[in-house]
Amino acid sequence: MPSLQQYCRLPRAFRFRALIGICLLMALTSLPATGSSDDFQVTVGRRQLFLDDHGVAEVTNLHRTMHQPVKRGAVIRSPQPTKSIQTRSAPVWDENSQTYKLWVITIDDNLWESRDGLNWSTGSPTNMPIMLATLDPLDPDPQRRFKAPLLNQGFAVSPDGADWTKLDIEMVPSSDEGNFSFDALAGLFIHTVKRGGEHGRAVAVATSRDFENWDDLGIVFQADDRDQELGRQHIAERMADPTLQQNFYNDPAFYNVDVYNMGVFRYEDLYIGMPAMYHAVGPVPNYPNTDGFQLIQLVCSRDLKNWQRLGDRQTFIGPSRLDSGAYDLTQLLPPSTAIIRDDELWFYYTGLKWRSTFKYMGAYPDGTVDLIPERSRDVGGICLTVLRRDGFVSLDAGEQGGQLLTKRFLLPDGALYVNADADEGNLQVELLNSENEAVAISEPLKVDSPKEPVRWKTGDIATLGGQAVALRLTLSNASLYSYWLE
Repeated sequence: MPSLQQYCRLPRAFRFRALIGICLLMALTSLPATGSSDDFQVTVGRRQLFLDDHGVAEVTNLHRTMHQPVKRGAVIRSPQPTKSIQTRSAPVWDENSQTYKLWVITIDDNLWESRDGLNWSTGSPTNMPIMLATLDPLDPDPQRRFKAPLLNQGFAVSPDGADWTKLDIEMVPSSDEGNFSFDALAGLFIHTVKRGGEHGRAVAVATSRDFENWDDLGIVFQADDRDQELGRQHIAERMADPTLQQNFYNDPAFYNVDVYNMGVFRYEDLYIGMPAMYHAVGPVPNYPNTDGFQLIQLVCSRDLKNWQRLGDRQTFIGPSRLDSGAYDLTQLLPPSTAIIRDDELWFYYTGLKWRSTFKYMGAYPDGTVDLIPERSRDVGGICLTVLRRDGFVSLDAGEQGGQLLTKRFLLPDGALYVNADADEGNLQVELLNSENEAVAISEPLKVDSPKEPVRWKTGDIATLGGQAVALRLTLSNASLYSYWLE
């Protein structure tokens, strides 16, 4: 890596390229680990979660629980009731305008803005339809602050999210779905697209570090035989529940589960995906498609290629009840990323009342069908659901208690924090040296806190910096979501 003096002696035309090279080299050290036991690190400021076993040496009498976010209802409704507003993007905070910006589809007004994330209004008209976009805080060119894939058309950049310029870059092939996010820690753009897989729709991923050269990883996630088994259970359960919106059509010969699309984003030291698992229930006579519904699940990965199902494939975001007045009754399309708001994660997703808006009334002698548009007004909205920060998965202990032992890591300087619910129980932390001796023992924690400092009863963590240590966390009637140093 060049010194500051060497950098300054470079010709001006080469300084930016040198700077990009330095940034990319630094970014490589920020990539999520591959999961081997020898590379476990605890980096200051980055939270360690328990979605997978990375960093976990041993678990005793603890069980994992996947948590669902709490719905807050629709925050954007279509100003055109005959058109259902949808999104595949997530809001981004624009420092220049001091507003959140969100790109929506299927209505005339493409860009929406908000100062608080709750009250939204239309922004400046866009000069081209934008389905997916995000803000790139690392690009020094103010004309390229916002970046967007143009599905099956290439890519575009913009200074403000409204005035876009198409780039001469080869497209990443897709069908009609995609998601897009930016991993700022690694300087990595992540573009998921829909392609054909074993059971129908599947998810492919392409990545880029410069928004020009894309590495197409191909299909990385798709439905399997187990999804088909669970899908039939989900369909039967839905049809037996009168509080849920029923589909118009039902033909078991068409039952199938595939992946409609999947938002993928970096969260702390791993990647999280939210696949919309589409359950087909029957054919639709007025277009070559199927009636059905989506359930959003949760998956994670350390390399964007190998994905682990979470919560035994339970539903992360499911349908609302008929009497709720909500939009997300049948179709649920996930966002591209989560928004961190203080101690919460905000997810903006598409909720639609119905998959099919036409009801089949019968066939005429000439073979044409009679359809009535019973469900064609005010069909969809942009919905908000909120999760405790780090709250995807917790390690839980009951009355008998349990323990987590982490893998050994070099202890960086900093104070230790936990995100835990021990309000009706107890959580205690020990630091173990290379001989597995407790060199620091915490005061018992008896609070429900998303950010609780660990206070030491014996030992001093400040004297152990740079040493190889492990954490032993003992819980009873408590849940642990994460730990970190800062």
